[in-house]
Amino acid sequence: MTPDTQHSESPYCVKIETATGQSATVPVAFLTPKQLEAFLLSEFKRLAQEAGVTGARVHVERAMAADYEHVMREVEACLRSAKKEAAQLSQKRA
Repeated sequence: MTPDTQHSESPYCVKIETATGQSATVPVAFLTPKQLEAFLLSEFKRLAQEAGVTGARVHVERAMAADYEHVMREVEACLRSAKKEAAQLSQKRA
């Protein structure tokens, strides 16, 4: 990858799927390859751990752009909702 390519930004769309079957698709701001890597390797994992969600998967595709902070709120909301849904399912089973 050339230095110019490393710093160029591209729009991405993120689809989150949880173990409970819930999914959400959110547009992501323009990101450099390093920012996208950081999101996939650390930010997503951190948000999932904070929400107490296991088994969540993320799919990334190029897409239209949106505000990165908005994306983080959407991801967090999806994962927190999945945790609540999983808790409700386990209560029904008990």
